[in-house]
Amino acid sequence: MLYEEARVYLDQVSKYGSVLGLESIKGLLEELENPQNDLTFIHIAGTNGKGSILAYISGILTEAGYRTGRYISPTVMEYLERFQIDGKYMSEDELGAIIEKVKNAARRSIEKGNPSPTVFEIETAAAFLYFKEKACDIVVLEAGFGGLLDATNIIKNTKVCVFASISMDHMGILGDTLEEITKNKTGIIKTGADVISAPQREEVFTILKAKADEKECCFFSAEPENIIIHEETLEGQSFSYKQYKNVEISLSGRHQLENAVTAIEAIERLQRCGYKIGDRAIRKGLKNASWPGRFMLVNKEPVIIADGAHNVDAVKRLTENIRTYFPDKKIIGILGVFKDKEYEKMIEIIAPYFKYIYAIELPNKERSLAKEKLSEVLKAYHVNSETAGSVQEALEKAKGRAGDREEILAFGSLSYLGEVIRLTRGKEGKDGR
Repeated sequence: MLYEEARVYLDQVSKYGSVLGLESIKGLLEELENPQNDLTFIHIAGTNGKGSILAYISGILTEAGYRTGRYISPTVMEYLERFQIDGKYMSEDELGAIIEKVKNAARRSIEKGNPSPTVFEIETAAAFLYFKEKACDIVVLEAGFGGLLDATNIIKNTKVCVFASISMDHMGILGDTLEEITKNKTGIIKTGADVISAPQREEVFTILKAKADEKECCFFSAEPENIIIHEETLEGQSFSYKQYKNVEISLSGRHQLENAVTAIEAIERLQRCGYKIGDRAIRKGLKNASWPGRFMLVNKEPVIIADGAHNVDAVKRLTENIRTYFPDKKIIGILGVFKDKEYEKMIEIIAPYFKYIYAIELPNKERSLAKEKLSEVLKAYHVNSETAGSVQEALEKAKGRAGDREEILAFGSLSYLGEVIRLTRGKEGKDGR
């Protein structure tokens, strides 16, 4: 199967939507002889910060000499970003060959009376098969949606379960309260695995700790009070944490410090499991980690930042970064959001920080909030706003209004930030730099 044929097949499957549950992926993986059972995993769940923590952990493991698979969603720069080994994307030829095998397995599974797999289940099975064929030593796996019934939760051999910051998102599906959402995400915890958590609200910690105890797991958490910040710029930060002095990261934003120390805590658990990971690998892996679209400096003159703040908690973190890097300044914004998000609450929080915002629609027209509606809501919260017919038009208008003295911040859904990066930087930057 050619790459183009594989993408057509995946597009066809995606039209059937998504269904939570493990029944169909179980049948699919059985037809592929359960490649996931021959792999070892670090499983990451949470609301905000999963991808950054994944980038730090997998970067450190690669530097330590372990062949490391990464499976992520959603992607920002391109489709093949989903499947990586040691930071390198799966090739188009490899995708075609893997998807052909999974397509045939899906057909056999359906013929046996199993449900049709969703596109995410097809992709997850493809990732497991790819990582097995490439003999990965370890796979850093990002849960796609929630935890308990997410397709990635079919795995058994989990060394470490990591929880990024958990907050309100996808209500009505994962739960209508923070407690319900947290309980859903704790579904990834496997008996005997170590459990690591980023800083959380107290009620979240309580639920995570209780589940870890139930599953006879050791529970550890990052300690933000032990972070000492030495330098923070739009191009990176340096800090000390416990015995780790003058550590550097290339991602900006206070939240990235918390993500980095969460990764350090996870790596320490792996060391105690026998993984040989030295100080040099930790430092180099942290420094080289990149993650596109997370308070990312895309351009210096004028300053253009891309940030995937797409829910209330992420917007609160965004305003913290604005106060840190642009104190006493108002910014020119570009915003696109999905209509199923709490966009009015988000806008209420960010409104005081913006001088002008261009409202756009997202590539997924069915889920996108109409730009006219978005602009109306912005104006209702006293933000000067107008619509733009495309990302390119929004960028051009924002640059014209900002001149050389004002900053531009494109934020909201991750789904359009890849275009912001490409339009600003050209084709470069698969690694997010």
